[in-house]
Amino acid sequence: MRGGLKGGVRLRPSARWKPGVAAGAIHSEIFASGHEAAGAALAIALAQDAAAAGKSSSPDASSPNFGALDEIMDQRSVLWVQDRASVRLTGRPYRHGLPQHLRHRIIHVVAEKAEDVLFALEEGLRCRDLAFVIGELAGNPRGLNFTASRRLSLAAERHGVPLWLVRVDAAHDLSSARMRWDVRSAPSAAPQWNGAAPGIPCWHGELFRSRSHVPGHWILRDDPAALSASSPAAPPTDITDDNTSHDNTANENDVSFDQPRQTGSVDLARATVGRSMAAL
Repeated sequence: MRGGLKGGVRLRPSARWKPGVAAGAIHSEIFASGHEAAGAALAIALAQDAAAAGKSSSPDASSPNFGALDEIMDQRSVLWVQDRASVRLTGRPYRHGLPQHLRHRIIHVVAEKAEDVLFALEEGLRCRDLAFVIGELAGNPRGLNFTASRRLSLAAERHGVPLWLVRVDAAHDLSSARMRWDVRSAPSAAPQWNGAAPGIPCWHGELFRSRSHVPGHWILRDDPAALSASSPAAPPTDITDDNTSHDNTANENDVSFDQPRQTGSVDLARATVGRSMAAL
């Protein structure tokens, strides 16, 4: 794969994906099992990683006013859209399980059909008042064809709002997504100070298609400071248990999981204060 051809373009080893590289993140798909919440969890981790990478590479980062602007941009809302089937499989977002800086920013929408989900996602991508958009769709609905996927890619690129679409219990199909992942839970390293505490969330992620990076496998870890990645043959070392609230104990070689995600009862939907979601 090193130095090989992908989509007619010769890729160099330096094109290998790593955390902190935002290239190709404008429209991504994540395939995950409906028996766990790995898909949505990785979507949030990748979204935060891409946002941090975008800030550090901003041409205005050296400006004296960049800090104030950055703080304003961090307060933008996040649109999270699910269909009914994905809600039944993975549950609704649970406010207190989210990163603290996102808890008050989620606009949660549940749609009856896949077509309604796609409409809401496209409208959200046209709104620059959103930091990013997350979608969850179960299976392979007829409405999510290549044309619909292409519309999402074009909307995300035109308005600069990234999209992470989680495909729950879905088979790989045609898509215009710039990056496509397969993900499942991986064992967390034992906390250094309290062996009974939950570990930092870890996932086994496979980037199987990308227009800007060489495909590969990683153990991804949502450290408090930043997303980190290591080789699957080299699991992460012991870590501290600061700010941990999750427990991923499934064996990374398992293809099925016994415990479904616990759902929360908190309603995260809120009014848009008179604004149209499609406002430019």
